[in-house]
Amino acid sequence: MQEGVVGVEAVEPLARGAVEWMLAQAEVGEHGLAWRPVVGEAEVDPTLYHGGAGIVLALLEAHEYFGDDRYGEAALRGARQIAAQVETERYWSLYSGLTGMAVALHAVHIRLGDSVCEKAALRGLDRVRAAFDGQRWGPFFELFAGNAGIALGALHVGDTELALRAVMPYVHSADPTPDGVNWAVRPSPARSHHIAHGTLGIVQALAAVSAATGRADLLSTALAGAADVVARDIAGPQGFLVPHSDPPHRPDLIERYSFGWCNGPAGDAQVFRQLGAATDDVSWARLVDRCWHTITHCGLPRRIRPGFWDNNGWCCGTAGVLAFACDRLVAHPDPVARRRAHEFADVLVEDLTERATVDQAGVRWSNHEHRVTLSDLAPRPGWAMGNAGIVRELLRYARARRGRSPGYAVQWPGHPSTASAERR
Repeated sequence: MQEGVVGVEAVEPLARGAVEWMLAQAEVGEHGLAWRPVVGEAEVDPTLYHGGAGIVLALLEAHEYFGDDRYGEAALRGARQIAAQVETERYWSLYSGLTGMAVALHAVHIRLGDSVCEKAALRGLDRVRAAFDGQRWGPFFELFAGNAGIALGALHVGDTELALRAVMPYVHSADPTPDGVNWAVRPSPARSHHIAHGTLGIVQALAAVSAATGRADLLSTALAGAADVVARDIAGPQGFLVPHSDPPHRPDLIERYSFGWCNGPAGDAQVFRQLGAATDDVSWARLVDRCWHTITHCGLPRRIRPGFWDNNGWCCGTAGVLAFACDRLVAHPDPVARRRAHEFADVLVEDLTERATVDQAGVRWSNHEHRVTLSDLAPRPGWAMGNAGIVRELLRYARARRGRSPGYAVQWPGHPSTASAERR
């Protein structure tokens, strides 16, 4: 690839410095390394979203990229601490519970050959299976904290039976809408539409389990859910933008429209790409293009108004959009589209570079909250809002720039691989 605004020679030390800062935040536990979501605050967290499981996956990426055995050793020590908590964890989900812990443990077994971690991963999923009441694992019924995420995590670890068990309730509980179906995903009336907490996260799990099992009923339910979301678009025919939820959920705190992975077109596009691979229907690739148009024309990563683009991380911020850009620059069949994706990826990486804090302690990022007096928030080591998620995308970008395999050492559950390119 041609050199862009930020050369790969600058990205690699930035990523390495971010890994070193994550390691410096680790606490030595009885069985290995552990991390708090915010340094010096809260409890040690072993989960995928803010805690040790997400950091372990980032360390595996760094180990593969740099060939530094310290990163592999740290990943193993972090996983051993997670393994010791499998019997006591009381939450079951992918992002904030035992399923995500099992994903990280399984990855360490695959990458580093650790049988202790593999046994702990399987034991973790056994406990998840035992906690199922036949319909769900708790009050939330979506990807982040409910069935859909558990299905994706189970598939990642190779437990197709658990994945199928997790998604079958969606087939029987879908509520018809004028254009498709959706689901009651939380105790309040609001129906959410995107990946993290809504319809498209459920669609993603249904489509993934359909591909693994050959169950056509799962795919047809997924397509009906996607149809409901597509009908809510307000930005066509060029763009694609759907509100967070209807009726609006907590409108005093949650903006009506977002643009990141969790509740916006950066994440929607991943699901549409997956549906395109499942159906060979070119209309899904066109929807991916429309998501791309909206992302590249909405103003990000500039902070054009208070609260507009205040996050550098994967879930709600720049790193998650960079994942979309890198998907496109390696998988899109049109070389012009790949070049434009490359150019936008350069813009995003330049922005992450400019917003990084770099000093003797290492590299980290502080997100911004315009509604509080001290607006620059404390940096986080984890995946969702901190270093671990950013490191994964910087290293993937660097792989592509180096002409290496442009995937990940460990594919994230719920992020469809670009091995199946967009089909047209």
